[in-house]
Amino acid sequence: MKNKKWIFIILAIIVLIGVGIYFFFSSSKPNIEPTPGTRVSTSNSTDSSNSQQENYETTQKESVGVTEGLEKEIAKFSTKIMEEDNHRDNNMEISISKLNGTIVKNGDTFSFNETVGSPTPNEGYEKAGVFVEDKYKKDYGGGNCQVSTTLYNAVLKVNGLKVTERHEHTQEVYYVPLGKDAAVAYGEIDFKFKNNTGHDIKIYGEMTEKEVKMKLTQLN
Repeated sequence: MKNKKWIFIILAIIVLIGVGIYFFFSSSKPNIEPTPGTRVSTSNSTDSSNSQQENYETTQKESVGVTEGLEKEIAKFSTKIMEEDNHRDNNMEISISKLNGTIVKNGDTFSFNETVGSPTPNEGYEKAGVFVEDKYKKDYGGGNCQVSTTLYNAVLKVNGLKVTERHEHTQEVYYVPLGKDAAVAYGEIDFKFKNNTGHDIKIYGEMTEKEVKMKLTQLN
């Protein structure tokens, strides 16, 4: 009987030890189940960050490529503003705004007068200095000749842009060398060129405190 009692005691000890080992390992096992309201990622944070950066860089490269593919600068020219005349500056700003963004399709002829229109008070133009024959007087649209001259010199830089009409002033002007001007007078003389480049082109104009600027781009 004593031997059986010891056998039961030993078996009970073994069972207790086994139960203890089971609970010990169960409590040390990490809980991988998400708690309510917790979002579990299938990749670590470093991989996610790298992926986002790669996507951003790819998008940036694609955007730059698209922008560069749409337009290419082919010429630019600027002339100095020497006169302190608010009326003249006003006229140039109006004309430049009308030129800015103009697209000349391949095979078409550009006309300064048709694009800018008649310089009337209704359009906001004011009286400023102009040459009429050999005399200097004030009339609406004074200053437009500097705008057309700046554009003319930009056009001269592009092969395939053929000047079809251009007139010199009766007097020398200060903003370009002799023979490099392009006078305009609505209904009388014009500045025109034909686009034979094989591409559409776009005209950009800008006026700063000291300069009139013109830029030509090629559209693909």
